Amino acid sequence: MARSDKNSDQPKLRKRDKRALTLIALTAFITFFGGLALAGYAAINYKYERALDGSSDQIAFVVPKGAGLSSIAKRLEKEQFIDSEFVFKVVTKLRGNEANFKAGEFYLSKNMSMSAVYEGLANGKAVLYPFTAAEGLTSSMIVRALDDIETLIDDDPPVPAEGTLLPETYLTPRGMTQSQLLQKMMLAQKQLLDGAWEKRDPTIPVKTKAEAIILASVVEKETGIGMERGMVAGVFTNRLRKGMKLQSDPTIIYGITQGEPLGRRIRRSEIDRRTDWNTYQIPALPKTPICNPGADAILAVLNPAETDALFFVADGTGGHAFAKTLAEHERNVAKWRKIQRQRGLR
Repeated sequence: MARSDKNSDQPKLRKRDKRALTLIALTAFITFFGGLALAGYAAINYKYERALDGSSDQIAFVVPKGAGLSSIAKRLEKEQFIDSEFVFKVVTKLRGNEANFKAGEFYLSKNMSMSAVYEGLANGKAVLYPFTAAEGLTSSMIVRALDDIETLIDDDPPVPAEGTLLPETYLTPRGMTQSQLLQKMMLAQKQLLDGAWEKRDPTIPVKTKAEAIILASVVEKETGIGMERGMVAGVFTNRLRKGMKLQSDPTIIYGITQGEPLGRRIRRSEIDRRTDWNTYQIPALPKTPICNPGADAILAVLNPAETDALFFVADGTGGHAFAKTLAEHERNVAKWRKIQRQRGLR
């Protein structure tokens, strides 16, 4: 009986031994290939973090809108910013960074590590190009000027309403559309006007933001001298309070050319012609702005200089002579006419 029990235990021992051997083999297998995987990842990671021996010169690299990891990696290798498209893709995916690329133009150098290249494209600052819209341009002029900016995408935007753009210098990344820049310019004007409107002189005759932009556009076209904008705005404010016509020459021109240069002096018949903008004929503000006024002109209209002047005329120096009375103004006009004759102007 004892011998029989001993024999019956042997199959159980063999089964335990097999399971133990299997577990040991599996552990060895996992350890071996796990070690290989870790060694492989370490090698790949080393290659990813290792700086190259190339030039340190900064070179622009463009990431088109919608470009994916594969196309970016392929171009990086082709242009020798990285030495392995495969490694760049693998590590980027393993780190969960595949979706972090952004469109734009970025400066890279050929002595950067792949890690630095990734950081430059995903988190670096895009190269920005300045575009300056001068004060006093019409919306049509600004849209035409955008065609000269090669880094912008021409998506054939409609011309914004007159006076809705804020002239200043904007920094734009390569690949921005013209429409996006125009939207940015409109938003900039809205933000400026909203803030300035809250701080306006409550006694001014301008009752709405739209009227403020219209008057600011007239001020902008009347003087290019920053120090005079407050005075010019003060004169127009006084005239509006008294119910006087603004009598601004640029409003005549806008009614003729929609803001394009006239190229000659205004004719008497044009002064007498009634248009929706000719403030020699209409006892009010023009129908619309006559240009896109800059920040200084807008601020000047909302807080004009305190003055008794009701008139102004060019003084021959690029500025204007201001007058309180018509008689004084006529003397200033006579001086200006004399200067024009001396300069051969008709």
